Amino acid sequence: MIQAVIFDLDGVLVDTAHYHFLAWQRLAKELGIHFTEQENEQLKGVSRMRSLEIILEMGNLQLSLDEMNKLAEKKNKWFVQYINKIKPDEIFPGVKELIQRIRESKIKVALASSSKNANTVLDLLHIKNIFDALVDGTMITHTKPDPEIFLLAAKKLNVLPSQCLVYEDAEAGVDAALAAGMKCVGVGSPNTLRSAHFVVAATPEFTLEKIKSIV
Repeated sequence: MIQAVIFDLDGVLVDTAHYHFLAWQRLAKELGIHFTEQENEQLKGVSRMRSLEIILEMGNLQLSLDEMNKLAEKKNKWFVQYINKIKPDEIFPGVKELIQRIRESKIKVALASSSKNANTVLDLLHIKNIFDALVDGTMITHTKPDPEIFLLAAKKLNVLPSQCLVYEDAEAGVDAALAAGMKCVGVGSPNTLRSAHFVVAATPEFTLEKIKSIV
């Protein structure tokens, strides 16, 4: 029986992924690289530096580590500027209510996001207090598809990985959840997230009743 539910942030609770795209697209334009929303799908669930590497590969550019660090920092400043305008009503409909129902059922809830800005986003959305544990990009060494982030969340919740259910919208996140030995709900396209145990179009569609039915 599921004892804990772990939520990713971008694309699962709120569309901060769009702000990441705007910042990456702005940086790519500066570098003379054409970067589309479709290409942005490759960046979901991966680290900031790996995302930059992917964009540089698209433009056949090779830069020093120092230059890459400066670019990554520039992108992050733009992203923070965008997300500082986030309002609580940008949470996907029904998500906050789902989390509250899960907690009322004595099932623990955590957030596990590769983003180093997850704390800021949760504060702006006024939802930090509804999670029993938080793991973000500042707390891990390896990013998804490595299972480290989800295993750390389970440890913080004092729950076995096999008793956890993860909500993820990225292929790398689904792979990380499976590698951690957890059940996984993919939020998005069945074609992209076909490895997940369950796939829904929107987070609230996988209800508390469905969580309780997992064995």
